[in-house]
Amino acid sequence: MGIVAKNRRARYDYDILETIEAGVVLTGQEVKSCRRGNVNLAGSYVIIPRSGDVLLKNATIAPYVFASQLEGYDPKRDRKILLKKSESDRLQRALEQKGVTVIPLDVRCGRYVKLLLGVGHGRKRYDKRQKIKEKEVKRKLKKGEEY
Repeated sequence: MGIVAKNRRARYDYDILETIEAGVVLTGQEVKSCRRGNVNLAGSYVIIPRSGDVLLKNATIAPYVFASQLEGYDPKRDRKILLKKSESDRLQRALEQKGVTVIPLDVRCGRYVKLLLGVGHGRKRYDKRQKIKEKEVKRKLKKGEEY
């Protein structure tokens, strides 16, 4: 399974506690568009409304270029995520905790289109600066420079 789209800010903005692989309900044109890499996960998140369905919000899948244009197609529509009941319950319990959110990390395409979800805790600004400092130190040490 190859990664077609990545949410690059997710691992920077959140400490990922756990990951879950899930399926997504898509139309035929959306699947073809995903395979071409026309997916943007920036700013997307996962919610579980009262109905109990797990939904992906604010993810953009561009219309497939080589097909006739669908009338009323919304690239940012809510998409249902396919999970086992136990996984869905685990996400529900995680979302009930304060400061915890579920974010899509990447989209993978093989025979099926899969979504890697991360249960994450938001980082503060000073945590982000500390992470950047640590990366720079590691990079300098790897290069052989003196710190």
